[in-house]
Formats: sequence, structure tokens, C-alpha cells
Amino acid sequence: MKLENGGLIVIGENFNSTRKIKATSPRVTEEDGKTGIKYTDLDGNDRILDCTDIIPEDPAERNSFMIPHIAQALRQKDMNYIAWAIKNQEKHGAHIIDLCVDEMSVYPEERFEWIKWIVETAQKITDSIVAIDSSDSNTIYAGLEAHDGKKNRPAINSFNLEDGRQELVPMAREHNALLFANASGNAGMPADDVERVENLATCMEMMDAENIPMEDRFLDPLVFPIGAGPEFGNHYLDAVRQLRENYPEVHLFGGHSNVSFGLPQRKGVNDTFVSLAILAGCDSIMVDPVMNPPADLEAFMFAANALTGKDEYSMQYLKYTRAKMGVTRRK
Repeated sequence: MKLENGGLIVIGENFNSTRKIKATSPRVTEEDGKTGIKYTDLDGNDRILDCTDIIPEDPAERNSFMIPHIAQALRQKDMNYIAWAIKNQEKHGAHIIDLCVDEMSVYPEERFEWIKWIVETAQKITDSIVAIDSSDSNTIYAGLEAHDGKKNRPAINSFNLEDGRQELVPMAREHNALLFANASGNAGMPADDVERVENLATCMEMMDAENIPMEDRFLDPLVFPIGAGPEFGNHYLDAVRQLRENYPEVHLFGGHSNVSFGLPQRKGVNDTFVSLAILAGCDSIMVDPVMNPPADLEAFMFAANALTGKDEYSMQYLKYTRAKMGVTRRK
């Protein structure tokens, strides 16, 4: 996948059935005897996602309750909320919409039906690429089978060296899919930057064998919370630097918000880490684009590449700024 201006590729992470909102959030409101999440739909109308049936009545329980809002919208087939959640990511700069329904059921057959439904539904809502995301390869396959390749290409999130995940590589070739690979090894998570690079090098060899184009490959060295280990941030960033040197044509990304898990004031940590990741060589990010405006990050990427000599004579920076100025004038 290539953007016309060579810009930052944004993978919107927020259509995932694990996503939750605090029941004490200002977005949670009570109207007409119902409790739900307020939002403004695509037509500008004030609406509420009804969550009355899942929010505890006991105030003590409610204070700590997290509302699984994406899962709730799916169960209710609330098309207004589903469309808003997807298009809002697109509106704020997402090029790829990640879809995950793993939390909808513990039964594989039910997950297959959920992923089929949301892939078909999402393709009616957006022209953006949708990434089919699951810890189960068979669920990904079900999503690919439901995907209409005439509308757009799919993406697969993701394969690694764990048993059963390698089958996604020929599957990507068969379905003309962008392919995400992460640095997990067959025996578990990578211990450091060296193991991250080694694991992804093996993934690259598997993609070579299936003739996956370089521009269709997205490598994720895996971000771990720095609260669990002070070295984890550098493990990721050092791996990105080495991978960028080894594979200049592939896309590098990560779940960057993982770095701040368990810390206060997470947004500031996340913003700083994404900036460091871009400096290290990431050209793609997987974020909530509503909370982390990618336009600011893209401008940073072009400026940083010019300042550090990666963009010789600032040619890409000039192209980017001229394009932005042209958009501003037209407005």
C-alpha cells in the first residue's frame, strides 16, 4: 500500500470488540429511563447507544464497570453507532480500519458468523481497506471469504511464528491481501530487540516464498508496557531501526499505545513514543486516530525525515507542504 504523498499510514485500531469506556465517563448519560453512550451520528443527530442491560445498578459496581461499547453495538446491530465508529476513524485520518470480534463469543462457529457479518457491513459503510484481525486463523479465513475484493483489498492482522499462523501467508497471496506480521516466536514473546529482528526475518523469508510484494508487508516488532520493564521501549525502537536498515521497502508499525499501559497521563507518553518510533523508522502507526490526530504526526514525520537527512534536499517535505497549502487554498 502506497500513499500518493508517501505519507504516514494510519491503521485505526478502535473497531475491536475489546474496546471499553468507563461507566463514569462524561459520555455516559441517562435519558428516558435508559443509560447509554451519547454520540453525534453521521447526519449530525444526537444519539445514544443503549447500554441499560449491561450496566450494573449497584453504584459501587458501576464505578468500576467498563462498558464494552463496540461489542454492545454489534449485539444490538446498532447500525448508527457502527457506522459512526467506523467513519469517525476514517474522518480523523485512518487509511485501514481494523476489525476484531474475538470477544463476541468463545465458540469458533459463532465468531465466524460475527466476522463475516462485520466485514460485509463495514464494506457497505467505508471504501477504506479493512484489516481482519483475530487470534484464530480460521476466523480470519472466514472474514476473507466474506470480503468483496472488487470493492477493495483486505488486510490480514496478523501472522507470526506461532504454530498455525503461518497458513495466513499463502492465504494472503490467495486473497490479494496486505499482510501484517508480528515478532512473536514459536515459544512465546521476543526477549529483546535481537529476537524481534530474528523472528521477523524468518517471517520475511516465508513471505518471500509466497512472493508477497514488499509494499504489502507490514512488520510489527511488538510494543510492551514500559511499566513492566524499563528496557522495553528501547527493545522496540532498536528493532525498528535495524528492520528499517534491513528492509527499506516494507512498512513498520506497532500498537504504540501499549507502551503506556498502567501509567497515568497515558496520552502524553503515547504521543512521545509515536514520535520516537517515527524517528526510528516507522512509516505506519496503529492508533485511535480520534485521540491521536495523525495529521500532526504526519507533519512531524516529513519534518523529521528532512531534518535527519533521510529526505535528501527535503524533496518529500516540500511535496507534502505544497500539497497541504493547495488544500488550504482550495478551502
